[in-house]
Amino acid sequence: MPATPEQLLARLDELGLATQTHRHPPVYTVDEAKALRGDLPGGHCKNLFLKDKKGELWLVVADEDRPIDLKALRHLIGAGHLSFGKPDLLMEVLGVEPGAVTPFALINDTGTRVNVVLDDAMMAAGVLNFHPLDNAATTAIAPADLEAFIRACGHAPRRVAL
Repeated sequence: MPATPEQLLARLDELGLATQTHRHPPVYTVDEAKALRGDLPGGHCKNLFLKDKKGELWLVVADEDRPIDLKALRHLIGAGHLSFGKPDLLMEVLGVEPGAVTPFALINDTGTRVNVVLDDAMMAAGVLNFHPLDNAATTAIAPADLEAFIRACGHAPRRVAL
């Protein structure tokens, strides 16, 4: 069974990582999130769950307004041809549904199947906002704490200038 939002928040607390969570109606797209968040401070992000032609899985985390060209991205990160991972694969590996993709879902990737790419410019924000495994909430975390969480999940995130 995938971790619940409550289990995620408990793990973040156990690791000593400060977060703040805000509840809101479910959002499925960046545009919906922009319309509902009001003046929630910090960097707001998009999370792309991708699969390449070699079967490698990727989670690309970038500023919500950063355009992502998958063809250019694959060369930048050394991947094969990239496409979006199917919902059943997303659930199998990260334990979330489309619309709730988040780096916090790495808590469910116990086999460390996913390669994690973080947008270097995004990581310069004071605070970053992500869904805590549920698209009816947003959790704010410091970039350094996000990296610490990802490493605690057994992943070595790559910071890339997207």
